[in-house]
Amino acid sequence: MIKQISQSALALLVAAGAAAPALAQTDDGLVRVKSAYSTDETIARLKQDIAAKGIRFFDEIDQAQLAADAGVKLPLRRSTLLVFGNPPLGTQFIRGRPEAGIDWPVRLLVQEDRDGNVWATYTDFGWIARRHGITGTAAGPFKTASGVIASITSSVQAK
Repeated sequence: MIKQISQSALALLVAAGAAAPALAQTDDGLVRVKSAYSTDETIARLKQDIAAKGIRFFDEIDQAQLAADAGVKLPLRRSTLLVFGNPPLGTQFIRGRPEAGIDWPVRLLVQEDRDGNVWATYTDFGWIARRHGITGTAAGPFKTASGVIASITSSVQAK
């Protein structure tokens, strides 16, 4: 059974996300959060926070291992994609605009750069809403999701 995030918990998460310090966001909608932890600890903490929020975890994909298996060397030391979401919330993204399904479920990339810095990167939900022309009350779930992902990544954010 999938746990659902209560309305009051969502409101708290949105408020927490709004109060979080500005993060590095690029024109392509990517938000990069520098982690204070190793790659393994970052992944463990993110997965723990996802589970604590009652969000369904779908998969963990070790991209660096996939590349190594294919004989390809990545410029990153480690690269792992976490895939998760809340189907009752996520399916609202695609109800009015089925093409928005390309951006759901949520994907969070944990990567270690050449200098040993660990980053958690995700696509900003406001950017996703704009990309699909979703505005007004239909954009509400995107605002909620922005608060949730900001809360999740704050669990590893370097201060």
